[in-house]
Amino acid sequence: MLRFILAVGEVSNWERMFKLTYISTYPPTHCGIAEYTRFLVTALKSVRPDVKIHVLSDKSNQTFKLSGGVEVHPVFEFKANSYRSILDELTLIGGVDVLHVQHEYGIFGYNDLILEAALEAKREKLVKSVIFTLHSVYHPLSGNDGALDLQKKLNSVDAVIVHSYLMEFELQNQGLDPLLIRRIPHGTHLNPFLETPRHELLNELQLKEDDISGMTLVTPGFLRIDKGLDLLIQSINNLDKKDSMTLIIAGEKRLGTREDKEMFDFIEDACKRLNIILVEKYLSSEEILKLAALADIIILPYRDRPALYSVSGILHLSMGSFKPLLGTRVPRLIELYQFAPRATVPPKKPEQLSKTLRWYIRNYEHMVAYMANLYSYAVRTQWIRMARRHIKLYRETLAT
Repeated sequence: MLRFILAVGEVSNWERMFKLTYISTYPPTHCGIAEYTRFLVTALKSVRPDVKIHVLSDKSNQTFKLSGGVEVHPVFEFKANSYRSILDELTLIGGVDVLHVQHEYGIFGYNDLILEAALEAKREKLVKSVIFTLHSVYHPLSGNDGALDLQKKLNSVDAVIVHSYLMEFELQNQGLDPLLIRRIPHGTHLNPFLETPRHELLNELQLKEDDISGMTLVTPGFLRIDKGLDLLIQSINNLDKKDSMTLIIAGEKRLGTREDKEMFDFIEDACKRLNIILVEKYLSSEEILKLAALADIIILPYRDRPALYSVSGILHLSMGSFKPLLGTRVPRLIELYQFAPRATVPPKKPEQLSKTLRWYIRNYEHMVAYMANLYSYAVRTQWIRMARRHIKLYRETLAT
């Protein structure tokens, strides 16, 4: 009985003293990981408002700020040569219980420097537990030695979070201890704008009613070659009644390669021939949700890079809007394939996308009903539920 009472006391003390620090990009940085972390910490604060949360962010955040009860410290540069500044900042804030790295190779580079900094913080007793969320996992066929080396070294942390079964089993195959891997799905934000009148959505998105006719198709997110927008335009061009629909392509240009530039030139040319509205700007999560509320069908025609696993944040913003989705069978959209397989087509097949889109338009109500399993998954993965799973994991790592 005494042992039980002490254990209860220990948990109670843990709850009172709990301090959490994320290493992550954070708004206003234009980055999907930044938005992911903002959603997560907002949900955590709603579940446990007493938890002290710091975000050690990229230096796009120019100065220290308080955001929703979260302290945001601008600390590191993208793909830095050293993360010693993180140790210095942890010292200044007096150490924390859990250090949680929201890892993406585009932020931290293809090396283990951020891992070494996190482990050094634990050796210096600045943190008690180190957790990594891997937002991308590389397969050996990628030939990316830097990424594969980091993934092998993650046996030295207390837990590794991934978002899909594909990512989980790939890490197991690469030698990561299965007991360290936790699959926590990407959180879903249920769209609060579904009851907003159409004219208000159009006004807030600075769109004109006269420019939109027929079925409204929406594809949101960064404009890059991997989003498959050229394939989408080809598929719409194959349809007989192109005038009975409007395609809204919205997002910030990311012209990092010659292929990206060629794709964008193709989109601009198609805008002259087809009923396409191109919204060329960075979209906040709120704007994406408003676009999704406006849409009749949300289309994600992605073409993934080979030997790379991740999960789409745009998919989760979209499926929380309870609209029919149409996507490709790629690892990034594994959840769409899992819960609504008929809503997917092979990648790089515009003629198949045309055929399925035509069927969607003719059988719209049927597709709304068919999406029930996906909509149920959206409810089960609400951010507040994912926040509780994170808290449970934090508690477990601190107890061992």
